[in-house]
Amino acid sequence: MTESPPLPESSLSPAQSAVGRLRDFVASRVIGQDLLIERMLIALMADGHILVEGAPGLAKTRAINVLSRGVEGDFHRIQFTPDLLPADLTGTEIYRPQEGSFHFQQGPLFHNLVLADEINRSPAKVQSALLEAMAERQITVGRTTYSLPRLFMVMATQNPIEQEGTYPLPEAQLDRFLLYVRIGYPAPSHEREILRLVRAEARQEGGGEADGPAEPMPQEELFRARREVLDLYMAKPLEDYLLQLVLATREPAAYGADLARWLQYGASPRATIALDRCARARAWLDGRDFVTPEDIQAMAYDVLRHRLIMSYEAEAEGISADHFIAELLQRVAVP
Repeated sequence: MTESPPLPESSLSPAQSAVGRLRDFVASRVIGQDLLIERMLIALMADGHILVEGAPGLAKTRAINVLSRGVEGDFHRIQFTPDLLPADLTGTEIYRPQEGSFHFQQGPLFHNLVLADEINRSPAKVQSALLEAMAERQITVGRTTYSLPRLFMVMATQNPIEQEGTYPLPEAQLDRFLLYVRIGYPAPSHEREILRLVRAEARQEGGGEADGPAEPMPQEELFRARREVLDLYMAKPLEDYLLQLVLATREPAAYGADLARWLQYGASPRATIALDRCARARAWLDGRDFVTPEDIQAMAYDVLRHRLIMSYEAEAEGISADHFIAELLQRVAVP
C-alpha cells in the first residue's frame, strides 16, 4: 500500500490537523510500516481495538508505544505469558488489616492505551478476561462493576511463526477486535532509514527512543475527531454496497457455489458496524468529507478476515479468508 499524500492544511479541520501531526510523529519513528500506522489511527478514530500479526522484529510493539506517546493519556504494556492470571489484568481485592476491610486494587486494564503483547501466549481464561473490558468498557470483580476510562483502546500483537506454547484466540475474542492487521517486512530503502534512525537514537543520552511530541494530542481533540468521522457523508448506494458485502458472507451461495463451499460461518452485525466506521475513518484521514467504494474495499480485509470461519474444504484446498474476501469483492457489484 502506498503512503497517502500530505493533506492541504487549508482544507483540514482542527481535529484533522491534530491527527496529521500525530501521524507525522509516529511515521518519523516507525519506518516502513505505513499500513500499520494508518490502521492504528483508524482504530483510534473509530473507537475500536486492533490486533496486529507479524514476524518478530517488525516494530509492532514499537509502533504502539510511539502512538501512545503522541496521545494524551496513560499507557501500559502487558506481556502475556502462560502463567498469567485474569486478576493480573483486571485487578483484585486486597485486604487491609489496619482497616479490617477489602479494597479493590486496579489492574493494568485501567489505562487509556493498553498493549497486550503476544496475546496468544496466554490460555483462554486470561484472554476471556479482556472480553468485558473490550466490549462493555467496564470490569466486574465480585459484585462490583468498575467503569474504564472514556478513552480505552486495546492494541494486541501476536507472532504467527511460533506455534510452541501459543493458544489460538477464541472466536468471541477475535470478534471484539475492530481490525486484524497483518504486516510484512519493510522495503530495502526503508531498512536503510531504520538503520539511521536506530543509530541516531543510540547516540542520545541513555540510548533510548526519542521523547514524545512537545504537545501530545489532547483527548478532547480525539473525541472531536471521532464525532467528525461519524458525521462523514456516505451515499445510500454505498451503504447498500457495504451491507451487501457483509450479507454475502452469510449467504455466499448467491455469488457462487465455490464461495458457499469455502465458508462455514459468516460475519456478525459487529462486522457491519466496524466496516462502516473504518471506511469513514479512512476517508476522514485522507481529508475527504465523503466515503468512496475504495474506502470500503480497502478496509474489508482487516475487518472481515478474523470474523469468517472457513470450512474444512477451504482449508484442504488452501483457500484463506483473504482469498475469499478477494473473490467477494470481485463478485459483489460496486455502485
